[in-house]
Amino acid sequence: MTAHAEACSAQDSFQSAADKMSSLGVGALPVVQNGQVVGMVTDRDLVVRGLSPNETAGTIQGVMSYHVVTVSPVASVEEAAALMSQNQVRRLPVVENGNLVGVLALGDLAVQQQSDQKAGAALSEISEKDHLH
Repeated sequence: MTAHAEACSAQDSFQSAADKMSSLGVGALPVVQNGQVVGMVTDRDLVVRGLSPNETAGTIQGVMSYHVVTVSPVASVEEAAALMSQNQVRRLPVVENGNLVGVLALGDLAVQQQSDQKAGAALSEISEKDHLH
């Protein structure tokens, strides 16, 4: 997970959120109010919802998703992957005692799985060589 993840507030402007996403190289930010995760906003939200003729407020509150699926920092990789799959999301805010402590992205799980596979392959090779001697 990305620890100490950046976030924005519901009152932030589209430009502020877009600038933060750009400087961080991310496509989504948790929306936090009083330390609590209250939503998520993506670059797509800013474009599709933010540029719609019905959006006049110009703040994140008008375009963010309110249904946020979160995960605990002690959850297993399998639990996190299942949550992503069930809810069709690519990012999970990691929340402990109601406070944002990080963000887990689908890419983080892919890297972990590749690392686990490489370690398993190396262990298999080592075991085979030890068994032959």
